[in-house]
Amino acid sequence: MPIHATSPIPSGRILVTGAAGFIGSAAIWALNRAGHDDIVACDRLNRSEKWRNLAPLRIHDYIDADALLERLETRTGTCAGISTILHLGACSSTTEDDSAYLMRNNFEFTKVLANAALAQGIRFVYASSAATYGALEDGLSESLPLESLRPLNMYAYSKHLFDCHAAYHGFADRIVGVKYFNVFGPNEAHKGGMRSMVTKAFEQIGREGKVSLFRSHRPEFKDGEQRRDFIYVKDAVAMTLALAADPRASGLYNIGSGRASTWLELVRPVFTALGKPEAIEFVDMPEILREKYQYSTKAEVERIATVYDRPIEPLAESVTEFVREYLVGDRRLDPAVL
Repeated sequence: MPIHATSPIPSGRILVTGAAGFIGSAAIWALNRAGHDDIVACDRLNRSEKWRNLAPLRIHDYIDADALLERLETRTGTCAGISTILHLGACSSTTEDDSAYLMRNNFEFTKVLANAALAQGIRFVYASSAATYGALEDGLSESLPLESLRPLNMYAYSKHLFDCHAAYHGFADRIVGVKYFNVFGPNEAHKGGMRSMVTKAFEQIGREGKVSLFRSHRPEFKDGEQRRDFIYVKDAVAMTLALAADPRASGLYNIGSGRASTWLELVRPVFTALGKPEAIEFVDMPEILREKYQYSTKAEVERIATVYDRPIEPLAESVTEFVREYLVGDRRLDPAVL
């Protein structure tokens, strides 16, 4: 599912944070596919294998995230020459319990970068999260008052806090925040326990020939029919780039399919793509998760539809492509490969 040349693409040099990460590297791939190579990649690589996501991509320069933050905080460097910042870097682990780290990495970094962008007239698009909606299962709309939201973990709170900060200080209408729902697709291998269920199912089928899903503990939902809004990463980055390119877009936008699909609908195409017989078992959900577990989520997508009107790739087709073209063979997104 290639990004078409007619898709809206930001002009000028672009700084992408989280550039070696899942959505960040996919955004650079999409830009490369549209002929845009004037990109400054920013990340923290350390000992991670996520550098492999960067290897096929075309970038102009690379800067370490800590080096960028230090320059901005000490005003020894600016974002001169940058026209757009796609701030997609963050610690996205919902189980991370180092609150101080999450506040520095997700909240403080975003504040510093946003302030620099606003001071220099740079288009600023940042990753918020659908996790900021907390335990809500209906009406997941950007129009909900921020003060009414109750995030369930520290990761979500660190994202929510910046949304509130931008609104409180009166610049939310000068930037764009994107609330990603359940994104899956190539370049997520480094995410460990935060990998999508598609990747986990692929690996479990390879090991055991079956997939384990949580049993439902609510009578109105059958086993495996708990629902999420799943969206392929190629669709998610296409929406993100459309928002970055449209100067009329501002505020918060949900990035999702607008459809609640079951876990069964997600994993069944994995068996089909692999030519394997379907074998799904249901296991009890750990007690610690039951009170916080959401049985159905779906993005309200009316806002993003005003900026991006291309159809979303059907779930089964996206899963099939992901499995056959990327998981089999452990391949990354490569702008040189159709």
